[in-house]
Amino acid sequence: MKVLKFGGTSVGSPERMKQVANLIKTEQGKKIVVLSAVSGTTNSLVALGELCENKKKEEALQASAELLKKYHAFIDELYSTDESKKASIEFVNQVFVDIDGLIEKRFQEQVAKLLVVQGEIISTRLFTTYLQEIGYAATMIMAQDFMTLDKYNEPDLKLIQKKLEQILPDVSDDIIITQGFIARNKAGGIDNLQRGGSDYSATIIGSVLGVEEVQIWTDIDGMHNNDPRIVKNTRPVSKLSFEEASELAYFGAKVLHPHCIVPAHQYSVPVRIKNTMDPGAFGTLISTESETAQTVKAIAAKDGITAIKIKSSRMVMAYGFLKKIFEVFEKYETPIDMITTSEIAVSLTIDNATQLRKITKEISEYGTVEIDKDQTIVCVVGDLIAEKKGVGSVLFQSLDEVPIRMISYGGSRNNISLLVASEHKADTLSKLHAALF
Repeated sequence: MKVLKFGGTSVGSPERMKQVANLIKTEQGKKIVVLSAVSGTTNSLVALGELCENKKKEEALQASAELLKKYHAFIDELYSTDESKKASIEFVNQVFVDIDGLIEKRFQEQVAKLLVVQGEIISTRLFTTYLQEIGYAATMIMAQDFMTLDKYNEPDLKLIQKKLEQILPDVSDDIIITQGFIARNKAGGIDNLQRGGSDYSATIIGSVLGVEEVQIWTDIDGMHNNDPRIVKNTRPVSKLSFEEASELAYFGAKVLHPHCIVPAHQYSVPVRIKNTMDPGAFGTLISTESETAQTVKAIAAKDGITAIKIKSSRMVMAYGFLKKIFEVFEKYETPIDMITTSEIAVSLTIDNATQLRKITKEISEYGTVEIDKDQTIVCVVGDLIAEKKGVGSVLFQSLDEVPIRMISYGGSRNNISLLVASEHKADTLSKLHAALF
């Protein structure tokens, strides 16, 4: 068995959806197909929720009607039989009746969560109906029936495995369709795995079932060795270890959801990134193995970073000082990406500044606080890169004209991270690419 995940752009038009059906046909054996919402739908549904929150119900109802029109046109182009068109129109109309009912309700967080998952429910139903229309034996199962979160809002892998093992024996068809992103929380309410969560859904399903391979189908031929939107002559990396892929995903590579490698690594299930525009390309295989020919595999960049420096000649080296600082970030549920220390200062970075004002107020009790916004972490990833001779000197020589705010070298065996002002991001990526590749 394999798990195949297709993102929003892969099912973003009737033509693309038909192409996905052809790709599925080429994969032998039983397969679970995980779909995102049709591209643009999730953004529209999030916008509906924001209109509701701001008590702009009439605008929300109008926006809902416009989105429904787009689906009517989508359905008319996707199907060739009146039977399929009629059934799909009736289904989508009912979904939007439900959406409009949510708009009319008093806004609360659960309303927003119910709104945002409707896109995956629509895409999977339309796709299943299309497969059946062209003669494929396909069954749809609902993600909320098995994708369960624990009390910490993390996927409960053992319970997910148990539920899938109860559901799947009753499905005889070789093609099983389900939704990405959607989950059910500990209280029993509909929830989600956050933006990009369809990747996470796919690797969770594939991991707990111990499948042969999880395939993430996207619009690029694998993980590239740098950002192709900024740097010329990048290339896909054919093989990455789980550790290397995790570092790249967390530190800015847009191809994968940052959390999705975790379950695959835990269960040693290979993940392959494939290109729907070029199905014959090898893509990137993420497994226990890595390319051994090159020390440095890839470079990634993570924007939206805030650097915080706490200066105190009296406190920094005192016993328990760092503990007190970390407790402030724990209190406000704000993870730290990088940290460096000296005799009189501690510098660290965060990628979520929503609680910055409160954090700054509390840590000001321990010293002078300096804030630098609009920073970027540039991450150089490779197999045991921090233990190889000469890598550091190449990095710093190539960036001798770039102001480096912070360095993390040796915190991980597989990456070296640099913090630069975001205005220097493109120059940093290009200079590192020229020096390393």
